[in-house]
Amino acid sequence: MLLERIYDNDLAQAGYFIGCQSKGEAVVVDARRDIGGYLDLAREHDMRIVAVTETHIHADYLSGTRELAAATGAEVYVSGEGGQDWQYGFDAQRLYDGDAITIGNITVQARHTPGHTPEHLSFLITDGAFSQDPGYMLSGDFVFAGDLGRPDLLDEAAGGVDTRFEGARQLFTSLRDAFLALPDHVQVFPGHGAGSACGKALGALPSTTVGYERLNAWWGPYLRENDQEGFVKELLDGQPDAHAYFARMKRQNKEGPRVLGPLSPLPELSGQEIVESLDKDEIVFVDTRSHGEVHQGTVAGSLNVPGPAKAASFGAWAYDPESEDRPLVLLAPDADTAQEVRDHLMRVGIDHVAGYTTTVEGLPTIVPPRLTSAELEGVGAELILDVRNKGEHADGHIPGSRQLSAGRVLWNLDELPTEGTIVSYCQSGTRGSVAASALRRAGYDVVELEGGYADWAAGIADSGRGEE
Repeated sequence: MLLERIYDNDLAQAGYFIGCQSKGEAVVVDARRDIGGYLDLAREHDMRIVAVTETHIHADYLSGTRELAAATGAEVYVSGEGGQDWQYGFDAQRLYDGDAITIGNITVQARHTPGHTPEHLSFLITDGAFSQDPGYMLSGDFVFAGDLGRPDLLDEAAGGVDTRFEGARQLFTSLRDAFLALPDHVQVFPGHGAGSACGKALGALPSTTVGYERLNAWWGPYLRENDQEGFVKELLDGQPDAHAYFARMKRQNKEGPRVLGPLSPLPELSGQEIVESLDKDEIVFVDTRSHGEVHQGTVAGSLNVPGPAKAASFGAWAYDPESEDRPLVLLAPDADTAQEVRDHLMRVGIDHVAGYTTTVEGLPTIVPPRLTSAELEGVGAELILDVRNKGEHADGHIPGSRQLSAGRVLWNLDELPTEGTIVSYCQSGTRGSVAASALRRAGYDVVELEGGYADWAAGIADSGRGEE
């Protein structure tokens, strides 16, 4: 049996390629939309992808299940669990608790493990050539290394009302009846790692075991003492901000993401073409450089989406394809980087990229306004905006500042003043630059705090005054 983990560091998301060498067939679980890696694995191991499936209706990225099936002719399987409100809106084979996908001697058995979402499935993998019992679990957003999938996203991102409490109780039951009933040796491969907003304290390890989690996870004592009430309270406390684009992902993944098919290479656009398009307001210019480089000069009205490493995350914060119909033009150092940024943007449903350029020379540029911590008191800002997450803000913030995370700010403009200057800051500058560029494009007067909260706090410490 072949079991390969395909990990996206941008969104901290893991998909899995499970193959039978003797039969030359494979199943892919939780694919992303840029499918080249799965096709490369199939060619490398002389396998045919015959089935694609997913653990649940995802909120943090746009599923590649339909994209991969269209490219390979594979059968699509999705959860049929969770009730009528949680049925997928496209044609696919439905999986229920106990159903299985079989390739050669390998069995991929669905187990209904609700809590993170009502329809959530985990998959038990049995290598029949070696054992008649499952040795591996693909746990999706059910169990992570050291943590659990958060049950509050339906409230935070999908319009639910107090569904978090029932979700938390379902997680307790799923742990007791589905997870802890497994032998300790079963190896667990989760759908996310550290950095994902789908849990509050995810570990960075790529896998864990049932036994290790049973003995060491924070939730273990609650299960041993059958303390459901304490479990629910602890699970729901301190969950991080949910990014606003999660609502769009939920909806599109339920309906069925658009299939893109093979894509042509991005064209390199001339400066004249870009200037003409900017003058006609036909494009959105995206500067993929670091915030430090952007602050030396960037195209007026551009978005800062540092890439390619985190282009999906930052792009989804700064650009909403449902409210913005203009295609993107990327500033990138070369064609390969531009293609990689486009791949990342596809993972969050930002599909319309018209081309790229490697320089801002000849384009209308500005220097984004900034101020130092020493200048902050004299600026007369209408609002000091902290775009870090709420946990960071609670741990320490500039007095008088208001918290609205960078992943939510573009969707909550009604909470911002319509006139006057906004001073924005994050921890060190990157998130602040992304959010500030989106706000400027939306018409706000935004000045960034140079060095962010880290520099401000260092200045306070040096002065001996401490935070007020």
